[in-house]
Amino acid sequence: MNFSSFNLHPKINAGITAAGYSTPTPIQAQAIPKIMRQRDVMGLAQTGTGKTAAFGLPILHRLLTEPRGGVRALVIAPTRELAEQIHESLSQLGNRSGLRSTTIYGGVGINPQIARLKKGVDIVVACPGRLLDHIQQGTIDLRRLQMLVLDEADQMFDMGFLPDIRRIIKALPVQRQTLLFSATMPKEIRHLAEEVLTDPERVQVDIVAPAETVSHALYPVPQHLKTNLLLKLLQQTNTESVLVFTRTKHRAKRLGEKLGKSGYRAASLQGNLSQNKRQAALNGFRDGSVQILVATDIAARGIDVSQVSHVINFDIPNTTEAYIHRIGRTGRASRSGDAFTLITEEDRAMVRAIEKVLGQQVEQRTLENFDYRLPAPARTGQSPRSAKPVQARKNGIPTGNGSLPQPARRRPRRRAANRVGTL
Repeated sequence: MNFSSFNLHPKINAGITAAGYSTPTPIQAQAIPKIMRQRDVMGLAQTGTGKTAAFGLPILHRLLTEPRGGVRALVIAPTRELAEQIHESLSQLGNRSGLRSTTIYGGVGINPQIARLKKGVDIVVACPGRLLDHIQQGTIDLRRLQMLVLDEADQMFDMGFLPDIRRIIKALPVQRQTLLFSATMPKEIRHLAEEVLTDPERVQVDIVAPAETVSHALYPVPQHLKTNLLLKLLQQTNTESVLVFTRTKHRAKRLGEKLGKSGYRAASLQGNLSQNKRQAALNGFRDGSVQILVATDIAARGIDVSQVSHVINFDIPNTTEAYIHRIGRTGRASRSGDAFTLITEEDRAMVRAIEKVLGQQVEQRTLENFDYRLPAPARTGQSPRSAKPVQARKNGIPTGNGSLPQPARRRPRRRAANRVGTL
């Protein structure tokens, strides 16, 4: 099969050729014909499977072949990075079409974005919070909307955006085509799909196994010694560019600062950064001026850097799907890569689940000349003498009584509009 079999508009085919696309990915082969029949679609597929083109090509085709005027396609994504990546992909594929698009997310002023919306755009790629602001202020007209895409729906649920999504949908025309894509399908997303989709077609791409060029290793360590072990591991490892994953944005920030103070060219990517600082961190990681990028799963959505030598899970991910997605950032283009995961006693169940997906037991390593017996720091008001010592190993995994403080969860900040471009 090739893209010519989809009978796309000639201007879209020209964009496909210019982008260097040749053979459709499985999600594209399954989804494009269904979307072009104007059916609602529910897709189960991870980032990196080609789903942006799977919904983007039919959107561009339909908008080219029907009367113009107003915002006719809306793509909602959970993060600024992913919104920007979708916008850039649509721009590349539709560069011969003359269609106009804009992204709406935080980090820029609202007045320029209002001005661009007034000039007229065909496609809006938005994060939920700021889009809802525009709807409430009447600065975006969605009365002529024909196509709605909810991308990475599970991540929007994790970020607490589902109430905003429901309010947005109430403001949209009932007669529309709706596409929902998610890497996983928890019950909340199934319920959302039942609410917003009409007699949907289902497409699913199985989880892609990690590349054979990726080597896996586990490093057992007490929670309070993770940062020390990471620094020691970096000292003893020949690295090029390193992507470090943490569970929270606060930990990503602190760890990035710690690495910087230790002499590494490091930056963090997390939700509290301004858009300019986020983009500077990404650009630095791409051009090599930043050697180590510390990020959360959510902030890392949309990162597309091909030459990552090491992925280090400072915190083990919550799902096997997230593990596969994380380590998929290394070992690309037939290059070798390493995936290191720091684990504590509490991570044993997830380790077993990951090994089941990999189909093999993952090697556990310890570092020489590293003292795993150091006690956790005394808490405020507690004398060092009363601090409990590190416990003995249990099932091969060192344990301890200390841990980094867990920050309270906060609702994501709402986003602002970014820029407009002619496709």
